Amino acid sequence: MYSSKAKIVFIFFIINSCQYLIALKNNNPTPVVLWHGMGDSCCFSFSLGAIKNIIEEEIPGIYVKSVKIGNNVIEDVENSYFKNVNEQIEEVCEDLANDPSLKDGYNAIGFSQGGQFLRGLAERCPIPQMKNLISLGGQHQGVYGLPNCGSLEHKACDYLRRMLNHGAYLSFIQNRFVQAEYWHDPLQEDEYRKNSVFLADINNELVVNETYRENLQRLETLVLVMFENDTMVQPRESEWFGFYKPGQSVELQTLQDSDLYIEDRLGLQQMDKAGKIHFLSIPTNHLQFDEDWLKKEIIHKYLV
Repeated sequence: MYSSKAKIVFIFFIINSCQYLIALKNNNPTPVVLWHGMGDSCCFSFSLGAIKNIIEEEIPGIYVKSVKIGNNVIEDVENSYFKNVNEQIEEVCEDLANDPSLKDGYNAIGFSQGGQFLRGLAERCPIPQMKNLISLGGQHQGVYGLPNCGSLEHKACDYLRRMLNHGAYLSFIQNRFVQAEYWHDPLQEDEYRKNSVFLADINNELVVNETYRENLQRLETLVLVMFENDTMVQPRESEWFGFYKPGQSVELQTLQDSDLYIEDRLGLQQMDKAGKIHFLSIPTNHLQFDEDWLKKEIIHKYLV
C-alpha cells in the first residue's frame, strides 16, 4: 500500500504532466493551408513557394500546406483554368481530411480565385475545421470584366465582355472553364442564379443552404483584402463582397447594401455585427504586396 504522502506526490505528478502536455499543445502553431490563384501553382519559388517560406520563417515549427490540383505543377496551373471548381473543392476536402497534421484545425489563405474556393471549402467541408480565412483579392461576388480591362467605358473591353456573356452560362462552359463558374452578369441575374454551377451555389442565391450558412459562421475571422488599384478584378469591390447593383453595370453597392447581406443568406450580417469580418485594403494592383506588409498585416495579426 502507498502512503498518503506518496499518493499526494503521485497526484501532483499527474497534474503537472497534464499541464505540461497542454502547454506543449498550445505552443504548437496552427497549421496554414494556401490556395493559389489563376495561372499559378502551389509551389513556384516566385509566388506561393516564397510565401510558404516566409510563413515558416516567421512562425518556427508551423506546418504549411499549399494546395496542388493534379500530379505536378504543370497540371496544377492547367487545372486553375480548366477543372471544375466543385471537383477541385471535393478533392481538396478529402486531402485535408486525410492529413493528420490538420486534424485540430487550420488557418487558410486564398490568393485571388483561391479566396472564393477556400470559402466554398469552409462551407462544404467543416472537417477539419477552418479557423481563420484570409482572402487576398478573392472575387466573392464574382467578376464581370476581363483581366487588365479596367475601364467600363472602353469599347473593346465591353464588347469582349458581352461576347463572353453569350456563352458563360451554357452547361458546357460552366462545367469546364473555371472563370465562367464565377462570372456574374448583373444584367442577367436570373440566368446567373439558375445556371452558375459554383458561385451562385456557395452564395446561397437560389435557396438558403443552412449547412453552408452554419459552417461559414464557424469561422473565427473572415479577412477580406481588397487591392485598391486592381486592374485584374472587375469590379474590385467584389473582393469585399461588393458588386454592381442588379440590372446595370455601372453603379456599385457595398456588401451591407446587398440582398445577400440584408436577407443574411450566408450569415454575413451576423458575422459582421459580431466583428468577425475584417475589411483590409492596400493601395496597389492585384496581389501586389511586399514581405513587410505580409508579415505585419497578415502573419502576425492572424496566424501567430
